Amino acid sequence: MARSTLQQIDLTTLRALVSDLGSRLLPSRFEKAQQPNNTTLQLGFRSLQGMTWLELSWQADCPRLIEIPAPAKVGAGSTLAQQLQHGLRQLALMELHQEGFERVIEFRMAARPGDGIQRTLILELMGRHSNLLLLDERRQVIALGRQVREHQSRVRPISTGDPYVPPPSLAGIPPSRDESIQRWKERLQLLPLPLKQALQQSYQGISPALAQQLAGSLLASPVDTLSDQDWSALHERWQSWLCALETNDFALSIQPSGGYSVWIPLSEPEPSALPLAMALGAWYSQRLNQRRLSQQVHDVRQRLNRWQRKEQAVFDDQNRRLDSTTSADALQEQADSILCLPTPSREQVDEAQSLYRKARKLRRSVVILKERQAYHQQRLDLIDQSAAFIDDLEAADWEAVDQRLAALQTLRLELDELLTPANRREQRRQQRVQRPAPLEVKSPNGLTVQVGRNHRQNEWISLRQARTGDLWFHAQECPGSHVVLKASEALPDDSDLQLAADLAALFSRGRGNKRVPIVVVQTDDLQRIAGAGPGTVRHRGGVVQWGEPHRAEHHLGACKAPSLKGPGV
Repeated sequence: MARSTLQQIDLTTLRALVSDLGSRLLPSRFEKAQQPNNTTLQLGFRSLQGMTWLELSWQADCPRLIEIPAPAKVGAGSTLAQQLQHGLRQLALMELHQEGFERVIEFRMAARPGDGIQRTLILELMGRHSNLLLLDERRQVIALGRQVREHQSRVRPISTGDPYVPPPSLAGIPPSRDESIQRWKERLQLLPLPLKQALQQSYQGISPALAQQLAGSLLASPVDTLSDQDWSALHERWQSWLCALETNDFALSIQPSGGYSVWIPLSEPEPSALPLAMALGAWYSQRLNQRRLSQQVHDVRQRLNRWQRKEQAVFDDQNRRLDSTTSADALQEQADSILCLPTPSREQVDEAQSLYRKARKLRRSVVILKERQAYHQQRLDLIDQSAAFIDDLEAADWEAVDQRLAALQTLRLELDELLTPANRREQRRQQRVQRPAPLEVKSPNGLTVQVGRNHRQNEWISLRQARTGDLWFHAQECPGSHVVLKASEALPDDSDLQLAADLAALFSRGRGNKRVPIVVVQTDDLQRIAGAGPGTVRHRGGVVQWGEPHRAEHHLGACKAPSLKGPGV
């Protein structure tokens, strides 16, 4: 599965982050360090304005320094987190230092203002060479994100105890506002390269994103084909970029392509109360969560496909065995014909008895084979229903990505329990057990509408929490979620019933249709199917109402998180 490429934090973005964080964090006391995964560290600093959390990551495809909301307490026991917790105790952040056009930032810590620097935390944002290092007062490495052995890099191996050596010097020259336009143009025209390559090879600090922002539609044009007007417009943007670097005049602007700019708004930025570092953190967190969701959806689908192939193979084998039982009558007729001979021999009598035994064995196996066939068909239905839940989560653009991740994790644990062998199922059961948290939506008249997002939530709302008078909605002859309108709270009207029907249509395999037939039944008329998986029910009677998925999606998008309840909300 291909991984989406995120815009990297380049020199310009790093300068903007240093400017924003420096104005709000200096000075601030270090309080907490935790490591949620192998390539990410979260640090808490307390200033007069309150607690600020930074996320520092040396992940190869997305190294970053961002501000985040207070995170969950996870990873405080990692070795690196404990080393930082011990090494930075009672110290305060006194300086954020970034030099030249290097994507390296130093967090310089001291006991109090005016004292010498005792610890320096360095974050290097250089793609696959990114790293995090903690230095002592002599600038020797005392902890680091990853060690670099000599066989991994002969240029710059790094281990604990080594003196810190800066990264190799960048290619190209540092950009300067004092350089004349003629000299700047001659430097870029030195070789007949596309403009993007000329910018990146001639000057330091030019990332692919910055080159795109500077050159626009001229990015792939050879430098020897640009007109004087093109060069003039390009130089004007070049000077604007350098001016922003000198004056620290930065503002986050989201581009129509989905990327961002911090030095020049390509369109009027929307008013936001968030500081630049926090807004940038939200941008990265959303896209990293989206990538994580796509990866986990892919993994769960792969597992479901393996389970489905296995169950289908066993089901087909039971079918073949069941088909073979139809020969029982033929075997019995053959045995009868042998015994009807005038004077059957001893061998013929033995052969007839053997045929009778085979016929009886085949008839006895019919019941067992049908039970096995029904069992494996139930598991296939469970897998098919699970695939519908995954489709729902993948298409739920109205829901926050972190909530969808939490719902997917719940479904994943549930599938492990329901579809893995019994000896492993017991281990899962001991780790699980928490109260199901189905999606809840308020109807136009204030009635609660519950939507099951997995098998246990379906059973919870339909059988365990349902009260007399509640109404059950489900797509007709189609896998989908159970939807329960809590009509026991008050008498519903047509708008309440229509919303519940629309939700049942949206959370079903029929969501791609304009209209979906929905079965409406009193919850008292539901009955759990013995031996089947959780949430598998049969019903008596009922009426059919048409639901329209697009109306439910519009309703969910309009109310968003404030009026929704569920995992992570």
